[in-house]
Amino acid sequence: MPGMDSMAGPNMGGMAGMHDPRAVVTRLTREYTFQTDQRPTMLWYHDHRMDFTAPAIWRGLAGLHFVRDDAEEALGLPAGPHELPLMIADRAFDGDGNLRYPALDPTLRERPGVREPYLAGVLGDVILVNGAPWPVHEADATRYRLRVLNASNARHYELEAVTDDGRRLELVQIGADQGLLTSPVTHRSLPIAPAERYDLIVDFAQVPIGGHVRLRNRLGSGRTREVMAFRVVRKTDDDSRIPPLLARDLPSLDRSDAVRVRDFAFRAGHMHGRHGWLIDGQPFDPARTDVTVRLGDIEVWRLIADVHHPVHLHLVGFQVLSRGGRQPLAHDAGLKDTISLRPGESAEIITRFDGYRGRYLFHCHNAEHEDMGMMANLEIS
Repeated sequence: MPGMDSMAGPNMGGMAGMHDPRAVVTRLTREYTFQTDQRPTMLWYHDHRMDFTAPAIWRGLAGLHFVRDDAEEALGLPAGPHELPLMIADRAFDGDGNLRYPALDPTLRERPGVREPYLAGVLGDVILVNGAPWPVHEADATRYRLRVLNASNARHYELEAVTDDGRRLELVQIGADQGLLTSPVTHRSLPIAPAERYDLIVDFAQVPIGGHVRLRNRLGSGRTREVMAFRVVRKTDDDSRIPPLLARDLPSLDRSDAVRVRDFAFRAGHMHGRHGWLIDGQPFDPARTDVTVRLGDIEVWRLIADVHHPVHLHLVGFQVLSRGGRQPLAHDAGLKDTISLRPGESAEIITRFDGYRGRYLFHCHNAEHEDMGMMANLEIS
């Protein structure tokens, strides 16, 4: 398909016709009221219709949701016009500018899944930031707080900020998926998988007026190597700061406190007579409870992948204990809800299930993998 990169993968269909016996079916408009009882952070939301999540995200059914509190506001971080949400996504378009997605059923009603060359994940050749292709933002010569989300279906990025003379600016990470870190972590480049979010400070103070800072993707090639640019247009006073202590409320979780350890394998396999993307050898069944935990329990989960899998837990923040039996990587700091497993990699995470009773999902956030079986149900009792 023109305008798309293909990723090799197994031949698979979807799970059309499966039904969750606990689901409420209605055609009416419904209102939901909920209490936002969590750490301040940048969340995101998207359509999650079973079997068709990927084409819905591709078509734009996603958005950002900010949670703030007085303690964060008092830190003196860049704010107002110097705080920018950056929702990064790759897409493909036809000659008329319409979105192109290789769905088996373009109506998205009956047959889920994508054409065979795209079964491992759909990649576009146009990089959008907040819906615009390769935008250029006019910036002051000051610090900026960049709230970054990878909203791509399957594309991974490794971000760097490069000046006209080739210097890489520091990316000072102050937060992760689920809020502020205890203290800042400085990077020169930063990998970000689908559904991951990073809270970053970038300082344009030493960039000459008229100069550019290009946000680039070290994992891209050709057009997908460029993400966006900042053009520094004016000097301004800067009273923002980066405190050495950002948050005091991160949970203190120790491996010895875990009541159990669970293992989960994220791999390709057979699904309903076809190949699929599976968790522990099983495709998603909406009527099956895969994991049951007690409210308040601390658990360690050991995750292993065959190929790239960004593993996402709903309504749970976790900490990364290890990767491949070694220490976590620098960008694993803080409280997360998505961890990017690289091909053949294992990782350990620890969490306390202290949110709400009920049933939730965990799944791969490669959206095509998710639609083709790589989800499981978690019941908190």
